[in-house]
Amino acid sequence: MTAPGQTENEAAPLEWREGDMPYSTQFGDHFYCQTDGRLECSHVFLAGNGLPQRWQRPGEFRIGELGFGTGLNFCETWRQWQQTAPSEASLHFTSFELLPMAANEIDRALAHWPEVDAERKALTALWPEQPEGIISLRLNDRVRLTVVCGEAGSNVPRWDGAFDAWFLDGFAPSRNPAMWSLELMTAVCEKAAMDGTFATYAAAGFVRRNLQAAGFVVERRPGFAGKREMLCGIRPSPDPA
Repeated sequence: MTAPGQTENEAAPLEWREGDMPYSTQFGDHFYCQTDGRLECSHVFLAGNGLPQRWQRPGEFRIGELGFGTGLNFCETWRQWQQTAPSEASLHFTSFELLPMAANEIDRALAHWPEVDAERKALTALWPEQPEGIISLRLNDRVRLTVVCGEAGSNVPRWDGAFDAWFLDGFAPSRNPAMWSLELMTAVCEKAAMDGTFATYAAAGFVRRNLQAAGFVVERRPGFAGKREMLCGIRPSPDPA
């Protein structure tokens, strides 16, 4: 969320640590796990949502994300999608991001992982010079990316459509509690398809309680790289009358 005295469209202040590790001075937090953000994405967001198994079907699979950041989750998801998805399936990845990074910042951060070189180059080639509003990118004939810039608390409730899976990847709850509020978690649940899922690295008690109060059935699982817990869950279909 916006820091005191900061406008919604002001660029996020960045520091670069250990070479290419982006760090938000606004939120006092790294953009991804210091151990290995790409492997964390696979453990938390993909496996936590039952992917790639759940996208083994024809039609469009829709992923929603809180916090686009460097685009690492998107690039790793796209990489695994290309390796595993059936030819009759398509992917629409929609991310809600308050302060989008510039293309050169995304490029610098993602260059750390040669595994996503092709995805990084494709993303940064299409990324707008001034990222704002709704960024809509068609990466190929089966993969679309939409980045909705601005306050997630305002934009998620207004978004049209439902997501099969949610990646909840805002800055740490202790640093950015508004990103994990009951109001926003309720909107996330309302924008989940029936039997849609979520996953997050976060395991704070208030986050779990807000997700449950929003309507998700929440499960604790072992976290990544020695972290004790992460959360995942499902929006259950209503019982038949």
